[in-house]
Amino acid sequence: MPSFYEFALVCQALGQTQSRLQMAELAGEFLARLDPGEAAIAARFMVGRTLAQGGTARLQVSGRAVWKIVAAMTGGADQGEEIFAAAVDFGEAIAMLLRLRPAEPEPALTLAEVARGFIEMAEIEGRNSRRRKLDALRALFERMSVLEGQYLAKVLIGEMRHGMSEGLMLEAIAKMAARPVAEVRRINMLEGDVGRVVRALREPSSVLGPQTTAPDAPARDAAADAAAETVAAIARPAQSAPRDGARQIRPIKPMLAQPAPNVAEVFRLLGDRLALEHKLDGARVQIHCADGAVRIYSRRLNEITASLPEVVESAARIGPRRAIFDGEVIAVDAAGRPLAFQEVMRRFGRVHDVERMRDAQPVALYLFDLMALDGELLIDAPYAERYAALTEIAETHGLGVAGHCTPASLAEGQQFYARAIAVGYEGIVAKALASTYMPGVRGRGWLKIKSVRTLDLVIVAAEWGYGRRHGWLSNYHLAARDERDGALIAVGKTFKGLTDDDFRAMTERLLALKTGEQGGRVSVRPEVVVEVAYSDIQRSPQYAGGMALRFARIVGVRSDKGADEADTIATVAAAFDRQPVRPAADRA
Repeated sequence: MPSFYEFALVCQALGQTQSRLQMAELAGEFLARLDPGEAAIAARFMVGRTLAQGGTARLQVSGRAVWKIVAAMTGGADQGEEIFAAAVDFGEAIAMLLRLRPAEPEPALTLAEVARGFIEMAEIEGRNSRRRKLDALRALFERMSVLEGQYLAKVLIGEMRHGMSEGLMLEAIAKMAARPVAEVRRINMLEGDVGRVVRALREPSSVLGPQTTAPDAPARDAAADAAAETVAAIARPAQSAPRDGARQIRPIKPMLAQPAPNVAEVFRLLGDRLALEHKLDGARVQIHCADGAVRIYSRRLNEITASLPEVVESAARIGPRRAIFDGEVIAVDAAGRPLAFQEVMRRFGRVHDVERMRDAQPVALYLFDLMALDGELLIDAPYAERYAALTEIAETHGLGVAGHCTPASLAEGQQFYARAIAVGYEGIVAKALASTYMPGVRGRGWLKIKSVRTLDLVIVAAEWGYGRRHGWLSNYHLAARDERDGALIAVGKTFKGLTDDDFRAMTERLLALKTGEQGGRVSVRPEVVVEVAYSDIQRSPQYAGGMALRFARIVGVRSDKGADEADTIATVAAAFDRQPVRPAADRA
């Protein structure tokens, strides 16, 4: 059985490899040596995921908890500041702690044992669940060598730092299976999890048969039974999909829209065959209906069905029909008027007091796309066809649909945008009538126009405040993502936009993610994504990206987004280039 130590060695080698092609080959060759279940585990671990995407299980172990466990285990709790000052990342800091032990265990754990340990920890509930979960994690670390512990920590916090992004992993999987990269990407669009992609390619027939997994082999994913059908569906036109296609497809990565500065630019890019929709300030959801059963998934493909019983009730109105909807859930007041994004996020992921919260903070569902209906997968159909089918089923069963128009002219499109802003919507989304649904992609056929300039950025550090903000982490260092290698590049900082209660909550959250502190500046794991409004962007030699936001303020916490979904430095540069009037500092 392949050991976790072998996995760690490969990850270490990836971190020392500069060539993208060589990295894909190295990872692909390693995956090819493993059996399908182990390869699925390795693929997930390599991109920093402990569990398969699309389920309800959550590990919920913070970096701070990992540090405390290992520090207590090795007696290094009082060396934290020195270790973090010397370590290049969190994983190396954990390795330095593990070297304090009097003896190092021989590598013995398999990939399957580590994966099983994560699953068992995620399933721990009830009284003293946190203590029991941390005890189980400590037991794993106690059996690990320094290198194994270093990469276990990296996997746990999702910060591998070896350059193996999901996109590059798909290239590695293509090499593993000797299949075209485009085909592998397509499978990933539908499966939404790199581990399931591996299983789909490695055992396209056996996954549909009875489960015959040996007791000591990795546990099969609940979604693996759909993998063979997904592979077969790649080569079939949508109209020939099997009648149970909607049931077979797992949570699909949502299609994303590219930003555009104004309606005129939308018409220039898409032409006049387009539709416009209200851009709602809510949370994206994907709803799967089959034979009266309803499942709801978040933007990040986590199942949140139990949190939104009223959405389940609404979607269940379609009865025995099968469908996959794309939509938005917004918070509303007692009169049904929309509330801010932060209010709807109070409902997401909640499993306790759901009925009480349902009364305290109601939500409303608005649909805007249809990816499958009655067994037919529609993602390759044009938007106009999908929307026609959506409106038919929504009108028949009383489901809400986002505001929509097909403007006959630029002037009509500008009027629709102005009305949307006037009634309080965030903006509009423009969709080419001929555009297909491209899961997980910022397709050129969808463009979004917001009423304010905002970027979704990652908090990478914070500073202790003074005066009224004394005792709070309140000056937040903001970073954009480099889409080439995943690095986070600072583009400014701000303490504006939050209330006192927000500062307290953010301080608690960031301290749980703390990786080091120096001179009042606290470094944190890049997990918190915030929506940042700004007046303009100026050139700045103080930042590695050469740009900085002016008059930045936080307008919301994007709890539905991870760091890998933050805006890129290329998006920041494009926003800079689009500015009609450059800042004085840039014109000088």
